[in-house]
Amino acid sequence: MSINRVVVSGNLTRDPEPRVTPGGTQVLGFGVAVNDRRRNQQTGEWEDYPNFIDCTMFGNRAEALSRILRKGMKVAIEGKLRYSSWEDKNGGGRRSKVEIIPDEVVLMSQNPNGQQAPQQYAPQWNAQQAYQQAPQAVPQPAPPQPAPAQQQLDVYDEDIPF
Repeated sequence: MSINRVVVSGNLTRDPEPRVTPGGTQVLGFGVAVNDRRRNQQTGEWEDYPNFIDCTMFGNRAEALSRILRKGMKVAIEGKLRYSSWEDKNGGGRRSKVEIIPDEVVLMSQNPNGQQAPQQYAPQWNAQQAYQQAPQAVPQPAPPQPAPAQQQLDVYDEDIPF
């Protein structure tokens, strides 16, 4: 058995690139920069080194997120890794990459300069269901109950089992 799960948070490196497959499936491509901290051997100082990760999302969520995501936004992504390889058309030989196929995307900021509460876009998210739900009744507080009569308990050392 193997496990293929990854969680990253970082900033979008470019605006999302929506497209549609010949079969009509929505596809959204975007990149995320995730920092790695390492100590510089010459100076002894800690430095950030960016890792640039490609992400590809499919389906209705891809189309919805293409209208929301923008370069610079902070996001958290949970998904799986996918390996792809192809022959370079310009004679450059065999090419390959590893990308994330997101299952969940959490918006950590609304835009590069403003913060908002995190929003989660997961597979079970359905905007139509969210808008069609009937408003919930506001629960009313229970009427006050009289305080129970206090009871005296007698506990002796012999009654404690340890």
